[in-house]
Amino acid sequence: MQNEKQLTELEMQSKGRKVFMLMVVFFVVPVIVVILMYQFNWKPNGKSLGELVNPPRLINSPKELSDDQGFALSDQFWKAKWSIVYVTDHCEQTCLDKLHDLRQLHVSLYKDIDRAQRVLITNTQDITKIKHDYPDLIVINKSQANVSSLAQEFQIGAENPMASNRIYLVDSLGYFMMSYPASFPLADMRKDVTRLLRYSWAG
Repeated sequence: MQNEKQLTELEMQSKGRKVFMLMVVFFVVPVIVVILMYQFNWKPNGKSLGELVNPPRLINSPKELSDDQGFALSDQFWKAKWSIVYVTDHCEQTCLDKLHDLRQLHVSLYKDIDRAQRVLITNTQDITKIKHDYPDLIVINKSQANVSSLAQEFQIGAENPMASNRIYLVDSLGYFMMSYPASFPLADMRKDVTRLLRYSWAG
């Protein structure tokens, strides 16, 4: 009986030591790693490839804004999904090329495709061909005054968003947080978006 009691106590002590070591691994080691990273100024190689908007800007949409079907945009529109946005005054060939890139990017997200939406902000009213080629593209084009007001939400420096030919990224909390210049490689943009979706808890 005494031997069994001693064995039980030894097992409990062994379990206690294991629990303590697990606590060290999960709580103490990460703190030590962070301290060492700070002291040696080491940063992991996971930086964004696009241009960060610092600080991110919450998108404020005009209340009277509507899409190509005449439906008013919901207050939650920018918070439903991640939004890959293109802004242009008139959607001509450059715009059509960019819409093709946006679709390629969106399709390449695979299992995360439903977490993102493609948005075109434009003053172009006849979008019959655009909607035929890209039926799932969300087009915001009414009214002209409200479209222009929304476009300014994406201004970078002194650029005119309607003419910059950039692609913009809005997170699923409604914050404009990244942009990509006209010449930015689509493959690098995909790396950014894929990484952001992987580590995002929202959207």
